[in-house]
Amino acid sequence: MRRRELIAALAAAAWPLKARGQPLRPVIGLLSSASPERFAHLIAAFRDGLRELGYTEGENVNIEYRWANDQLEQLAILAAELAKREVAVIIASGGAAPALAAKAATSTIPIVFTAAAEPVELGLVESLGRPGGNLTGSTAFTTSLDPKRLELLKELMPEARVFGVLRNPARPNAENDWRALQNTGLALGLRIFSVQASSEGELEAAFESAAAKGFEALLVGADPLFNGERRRLVRLAAQYRIPTIYQDRAFATVGGLITYGASITAAYRQAGIYAGRILKGTAPADLPVVQPTQFEFVINLKTARTLGLTVPLSLQARADEVIE
Repeated sequence: MRRRELIAALAAAAWPLKARGQPLRPVIGLLSSASPERFAHLIAAFRDGLRELGYTEGENVNIEYRWANDQLEQLAILAAELAKREVAVIIASGGAAPALAAKAATSTIPIVFTAAAEPVELGLVESLGRPGGNLTGSTAFTTSLDPKRLELLKELMPEARVFGVLRNPARPNAENDWRALQNTGLALGLRIFSVQASSEGELEAAFESAAAKGFEALLVGADPLFNGERRRLVRLAAQYRIPTIYQDRAFATVGGLITYGASITAAYRQAGIYAGRILKGTAPADLPVVQPTQFEFVINLKTARTLGLTVPLSLQARADEVIE
């Protein structure tokens, strides 16, 4: 090869792919209120959804992660970073707060939220069927199911009168959800009180307070913080011997007493599917917000026996799964 031809060949090889007309990998921005350790199983489900549409991280798509680690005030900064980066799509993970932060940061980049409660009421979308704008995603009706969880817990412990709720006061709509639970408690003839935790470090103190206040049973409110700390919460409930109900079956599989709700894992897989469809050209406005069609009711009989509880056969018969 002549010297001039060699130089031309080397220059062509070094020329940026974009300049040669070859597209770079699309970049997905993932904005989360939680931490990578706690949400590892959910991010795995998201990647599964992406693969269904033909996308594999590191091969034909890249993902940039922004973790708030429960510092919700950081979400606006992290969302602005992703918007400035001009990612192809933003995944708002971990409740309504990341979705609201992403919405405030950009009106043009597509946004997919995961299991956000009450997305219409929060102003994320115009309607579930026709989202409008640049947002879509899934709703798991997480917080709206808390009154139903309270009813199930009362059915399990019909003689109990003092019930507690573990809630995160930093979550959007927290006060409205608390009032709804108080009304349910009144209708059931219960005295209902709350303990609060807005970070991982406050969970132990919340259970100490629940035990000191004499709670006969506890409802762990639907919240991304609590979902990510499921093993710790189950351990604390066992340590303080407080019968507890949770939002997701994953709690029951690690020893939680009773759970009721839609699958959070399925919501993250759906987010991966929607991200893939958007990368292929579908507009968020044309993707309806996905609503759960099945709700799982799981009872862990082994945990019930440890707590000295007898689960009524009528309750067992209605469960989707009974863990022996």
